[in-house]
Amino acid sequence: MDLKRLEKTLLEINQFSQSEEGVTRLAYSKEERQAAEHFSYLCRQEGMTVRMDASGNVIARREGSNPDLPVVACGSHLDTVIQGGRYDGTLGVIAALEVIRSLNDKRIETKHPIEIIAFACEESSRFGVSTIGSKAMAGLLDKESVAELKDSEGKSISNVFSECSLNFSGIERSNRRNEEFKVFFELHIEQGPVLERQLKQIGIVIGIAAPTRFELKIKGQASHSGTTPMDYRKDALLGAAEIALQLEQAAKMEARNGTVATVGACEVKPGSMNVIPDLATMKIDIRGTSTDSKNRVIEKLFTSIKQVEEKRSVSIEYSELSNEHPINLDKEVIQSLTESCELKGYTYMHMTSGAGHDAMNMAILCPTGLIFVPSKNGLSHHPDEYTAIEQIGIGTDLLETAIIEWAGRMH
Repeated sequence: MDLKRLEKTLLEINQFSQSEEGVTRLAYSKEERQAAEHFSYLCRQEGMTVRMDASGNVIARREGSNPDLPVVACGSHLDTVIQGGRYDGTLGVIAALEVIRSLNDKRIETKHPIEIIAFACEESSRFGVSTIGSKAMAGLLDKESVAELKDSEGKSISNVFSECSLNFSGIERSNRRNEEFKVFFELHIEQGPVLERQLKQIGIVIGIAAPTRFELKIKGQASHSGTTPMDYRKDALLGAAEIALQLEQAAKMEARNGTVATVGACEVKPGSMNVIPDLATMKIDIRGTSTDSKNRVIEKLFTSIKQVEEKRSVSIEYSELSNEHPINLDKEVIQSLTESCELKGYTYMHMTSGAGHDAMNMAILCPTGLIFVPSKNGLSHHPDEYTAIEQIGIGTDLLETAIIEWAGRMH
């Protein structure tokens, strides 16, 4: 394992960014496609064959001694949030590449083919829907609803695909069959503080929380801020604020189950200091590993919508952006990773993931493992996101061990 080489490649990929502060590499943007092309070039240098599927996923293959065997796959994503960090997603792709380089350096041949998959549009930052590439691969994509998506500039996803020489109408060609895969592994930063605080080198994920997301439009009435008495107002922003606070309370009541709720975006119109807002558009993310717990928070959201409509004489429209289900990961894979940590002397813990990952969609296709390495101060989706190269090395070594075990080393 050459950690300097891994670190250098990570730096190379992160040069593709729209922003000097943090990394901004939105899905299907010029920068994200450039990063994907550079990754493809690096894989070809290692003797891999590379293709791009109909959703923009990059799939690099290292042939096994028996090409007809199902593949051992690994990977993550190259897109980022706006002004995000250098490690989220990107680390999983580059660590997988370093595993291939390491196997080549050692001249290790495997029975099963190995694939690295750089999934497209894992982040929801551009279109409000996450893991589009892995959903398409797993046959989970609702094509009709996704076709309606637009980015902040009003570009439809179909037009964005065209700009990347992709055809959205054929996105179902990304679908793959269960029998194509033996296993899938994803290495990822934790994006939280638990491993660091517990002084653990590895997190072995046993379950992944899934988000349900809504867009709410609270419609009030614009009027002069100086001449409209308080009792006569239909303030859309205050209606949104009241819903947000009730949502917070609902999630706190489910704290024992680990369910969380976030209002991550709220746009207010007309946006003038002396005009009472007549429209507030808010985007809500509710997630957890317990479906029952998550549903209780959703029910309380709907109750608060009715209460605010009556109390403030506003009308509220809502639409469901996505509704994903929590995933329990494969027990055999968890046991395999656990035994490897014990043999190597790595400190580890079993944990759930509050963030969604491509691994949760791949788990529908095949046995799946998700490996976490610590995040300094728990930071992620932030320019200061950081994981020490030594910790990355431990995670990458575990990934290599898992891939060799599942792919079968030729003697």
